Amino acid sequence: MILEAEELTKTFDGKYPQQVLKGINLQADKGESIAIMGKSGEGKSTLLHLFGALDVPTSGSLQVCGIPIVGTQDSSLRNEKIGFIFQFYNLLEDFTVLENVFMPARIARKLTEEVKQRGRMLLEEVGLSHKANHLAKHLSGGEKQRVAIARALLNSPELLLADEPTGNLDRQHSLEIQELLLKSAVAHGTTLIVVTHDEEFAQRCSRLLFLKDGRLYTPES
Repeated sequence: MILEAEELTKTFDGKYPQQVLKGINLQADKGESIAIMGKSGEGKSTLLHLFGALDVPTSGSLQVCGIPIVGTQDSSLRNEKIGFIFQFYNLLEDFTVLENVFMPARIARKLTEEVKQRGRMLLEEVGLSHKANHLAKHLSGGEKQRVAIARALLNSPELLLADEPTGNLDRQHSLEIQELLLKSAVAHGTTLIVVTHDEEFAQRCSRLLFLKDGRLYTPES
């Protein structure tokens, strides 16, 4: 089991506390691709942040690769077990493509020759080896998202989390990124959980869930 969540809740404090997630249960197996859909404001990004240990739940339990991550924001866990792909790429614009891909290993102080070779291989997989030394700011949106995918896969994560990865792209580039994400997850044996408004993309995943009123539902339920 790559991810196991039990009765996760999330309440944002303030003058008027708001409970966004009300009891999330999910098990994700190795190599599985799961799409999560729902209306804006339902808490999809919040849920993905919990899965990625970028935020902590108010209650409930969560494990990634058998490691409990409730109540902690362990950067080593995020670096070694989890890859992230965001809607707006989050690249360092004044760094080269290859430097962006290497960044997770550089942060972890594990930028070995073997890792560098893997980074170059991933760039080739996403079709951008010829732009390895170009600055990120000179890339198109679709190219930036390809770099983000290569970066997310650099440390061989067990879990790949993608938050609206095609939401900022035109239809042609959107389809290309969908294909690349699904193929990459299969090729690298990575569990993919993607938040998306694109129903066609969601239907291509091995499982589709809806987030509504703070809970996850299958289409049948």
